Amino acid sequence: MLKSACIGIVGAATVALASFPSQAQISNDVVKIGVLTDMNGVFSDAVGAGSVLAAKMAVEDFGGSVLGKPIEVVSADHQNKADVGAAVARQWFDADKVDAIFDLNTSSVALAVQQIGRDKKRLTFMSGAGSSDITGKFCTPYTVLCLRSCLGERYDTVDHEERWQGAGFCSVTT
Repeated sequence: MLKSACIGIVGAATVALASFPSQAQISNDVVKIGVLTDMNGVFSDAVGAGSVLAAKMAVEDFGGSVLGKPIEVVSADHQNKADVGAAVARQWFDADKVDAIFDLNTSSVALAVQQIGRDKKRLTFMSGAGSSDITGKFCTPYTVLCLRSCLGERYDTVDHEERWQGAGFCSVTT
């Protein structure tokens, strides 16, 4: 189930990247996906190296390309620190041409990276970050938040809530 959810998320990301021609463009003829996660801290067993592997497997299952462009996965450890996550996000968006950042599982890191994504007009996908500010006062049109269901630790991409917050749009999947 988790593998199909990852494939769906990677597919959704690539379609979203392709459908935002003036806002979230594919950089350098490569769809570059960043997995910014907790590699060694308290959440590393639930996310960490497993999230990076899942993203690579999903890309492989998706065929390794979208619209004729190869998909590349890069990863980094945010160390559960907002400043570290923000620095990596800036580096990825500005210099490394990362198109979207995934697996922002810590609320402090997610909020910091979400705002950089808004400023750079790049997609940010959060998984597990629980602050209501993500879909509330800091909601952006470039944010997707995936939360685990309270019913059996499953991802369900069918049941979702879409909420308009001023000029921002947040999609919350449960």
